[in-house]
Amino acid sequence: MSDPSVPELILASASPRRRELLRAAGFQFIVKPAEVDESPIDQEPPRAQVSRLAVAKALAGAKENPQSLVLAADTIVVLKGQIFGKPKELAEAKEMLKALSGQTHEVITAFCLLGKNCPKPIVKPVSSAVTFRPLNASDIEAYLALGESLDKAGAYAVQGLGLSLIKEIQGSLTNVMGLPLQEVIVALEKYLGPRT
Repeated sequence: MSDPSVPELILASASPRRRELLRAAGFQFIVKPAEVDESPIDQEPPRAQVSRLAVAKALAGAKENPQSLVLAADTIVVLKGQIFGKPKELAEAKEMLKALSGQTHEVITAFCLLGKNCPKPIVKPVSSAVTFRPLNASDIEAYLALGESLDKAGAYAVQGLGLSLIKEIQGSLTNVMGLPLQEVIVALEKYLGPRT
């Protein structure tokens, strides 16, 4: 018999978007963000980087919560092989948005499950293609003034007014938001059973 004081599922992420998506999918969970070193490794391919970080977060979460199933994730933006993480300041965010203007980039989110009933990390990267409309200087300045850029990979928030920058999305919208919900639901139900 399971201990009711032990959460069945832990989301090892501080992201409000991931929390909202997982809750909307009908899962009960506890949020316990995992702190890991997210420094890039030279010459590491984008899918390898995002998968490595998702696994590292899941490992950290599972170490602290060995009786629970841990879900962790990492999201990056990739343009022509260059990885765009979270900008540290508005000047960096401005350069990212200028580079993305009128271009199609890739958003990769890798999620990882580890813990109860899942003793080895299960990691899956999911990709979506996002095309920005051409942006002029005033478009970029107006968006930066909204304050959405600094904690988002690629300096925009698709779930916010960043959607106005986008011409087209091919693939999963929730993946661009930070959690590919369709794939996550299938994976979680394999280990947790159907949602009640």
